[in-house]
Amino acid sequence: MQITQQPTNPVLLENMADTTSLLLNFREEVLNPQRRPLNVALVIDRSGSMAGAPLRYALQAAADFVDRLTAEDRLSIVVYDDVVGTLLDAQLVTDKASIKHILQGVRAGGLTNLSGGWLQGCELVAKHKTDQHVNRVVLLTDGQANHGITNSAVLINTAGKKAEEGITTSTLGFGSHFEEDLLIGMARAAGGNFYFIQSLDDAADVFGIELDSLKAIAAQNLTVTLTPVGPTEITDVLSLARQEPQADGRMVLHLGDVHENEDKLLGLQLRLPALPTGPHQLLHIAYRADAIRNGRIEAIVGEHTVQVTAGGIQAVAAATDGVTLDLARLRIARDKERAVDLADAGKHQEAETLLRQLVAELTARGLHEHFEIAEEIDQVNHYAQRIASRHLDNESRKELRDQAFQGRRARVDLAGRGVSVDQAAHALPVVTEAGAGVELVCFREGGKLRVRVVSPGYDDLNIQFPRAIRAEGAHYIVDELERSLDGTFYRAKGTITRLVRPGETDPLAGGHHGGSRSRTSSASSSRPARTPTTLADLEETDTIGSGILIQCVKDGSKLRARVVSDGYDPNWNMRFPRGIREESILFVVDQVNTAPDGKSYIASGDIKRFVQTT
Repeated sequence: MQITQQPTNPVLLENMADTTSLLLNFREEVLNPQRRPLNVALVIDRSGSMAGAPLRYALQAAADFVDRLTAEDRLSIVVYDDVVGTLLDAQLVTDKASIKHILQGVRAGGLTNLSGGWLQGCELVAKHKTDQHVNRVVLLTDGQANHGITNSAVLINTAGKKAEEGITTSTLGFGSHFEEDLLIGMARAAGGNFYFIQSLDDAADVFGIELDSLKAIAAQNLTVTLTPVGPTEITDVLSLARQEPQADGRMVLHLGDVHENEDKLLGLQLRLPALPTGPHQLLHIAYRADAIRNGRIEAIVGEHTVQVTAGGIQAVAAATDGVTLDLARLRIARDKERAVDLADAGKHQEAETLLRQLVAELTARGLHEHFEIAEEIDQVNHYAQRIASRHLDNESRKELRDQAFQGRRARVDLAGRGVSVDQAAHALPVVTEAGAGVELVCFREGGKLRVRVVSPGYDDLNIQFPRAIRAEGAHYIVDELERSLDGTFYRAKGTITRLVRPGETDPLAGGHHGGSRSRTSSASSSRPARTPTTLADLEETDTIGSGILIQCVKDGSKLRARVVSDGYDPNWNMRFPRGIREESILFVVDQVNTAPDGKSYIASGDIKRFVQTT
């Protein structure tokens, strides 16, 4: 394995204590790739909140995943709601049609026993675990762990233990109700990946990205031990790594997988003492990884010493700046993560200040002239404003956590994803004709909202455009487009309005929607549920829409109605028509209100029987 160092400052100012950034690149060159077979378990949430289109898309993505496996790969499939079910007990993928037929029979049910499903997937992978396989559990959920083990700390710690036993976990969060801190925490502890599936048609792409990642693994369990030389101090680790500080001042970092012919980046922040003129050693690095060599898994080890030079001000000025973009991306991701933590702690002003200072530093260094960093600056400004106005809602928080995770693991292709629409987009003035301005359109690409020019006479270049007013399908009019200094992208300049021509459908029609659904309702929709005579009298539907999903379950000798949509307590009793109750049947109601006793629910509005289609 090759290791190279890229300091931000190749020459440090002599006799001046300072801080600096350092980027280390680990690379496993693979001339003749030897793909290890997979031993993977798909663990799929089939709880009530997945009912309808989400489960259909998830199962189709799983079927696509099956199609891309080979007869050397071993697959298990687990589904879970209250009950955990093993659809496929760890077998070689020799009959894809049969496996996909099994998936077609999955139906949504009740609560979310995430722990039970995940642990069953781990057990199936463990049965056939070898060093010659990539052993992975892929967990998909759209909801909150509300059955079985629900303590996030326990699940995250257990994921770390499973990783020590050789089983890693990747987590996929679907929609806007899953617990991102839990799924990201599990993925980090287990050395796996996390993905935010923002929309239904993202599912297949995300499954494909994870499979491509598994196929490209050239080495696993990269562990780096950092030993400061002299008074050098490691003040921060920018990259995603499980850290183990040692009593003697060393730091052990677990960096996970290394992919074929790709750099594994480790960004560090260092505090340095005043150094006299000349060369100096700062860090001693020892690494270990399990790599494929000569058709088998071998442990590889190596060492490296980080050296820098201190010189006078002329030498510092003459030195060419070191790496900037990769370190900037890592720094951006690290500060996004910190901003969420500060906002969660109620320190909104500190969080906003952190992000605003980041933008100022990036701009002062001229990095805003690189399009991807310019895009990141727009993202940072957007979230700084949301935090300052106390509007970091559920969906925005997920986006920010996801961006921080992907950025810290240096996944440039996944960084910056987010398609939520801010109220600022709805507040833009609307015009009905372009006039003398330049017409732009916003579109979704790879989970990101991009903007391109519609008006003739312009090159097909990327456009820097405020993130806060982007909305998929929206057209805009700007005064002018200004080329960046290097000519590779445009900046939108002047007044910005939204264009909706007469007769066209406004993609933002219907107002701004966000946040979680309420347990209460307005007076117009709080009427008691209509009481049909029998189950057969109910209208049927295959969509939930804005309704609430109810399930009837056996509770001793009685049939009890409970809410299985996220955000409600499934243990509370519910006032629900007895004449239509039947075990395991799902219903959609308009509203669920809290009863006057404050500890039970009342179903309100129309009731429909939910019918699941393939």
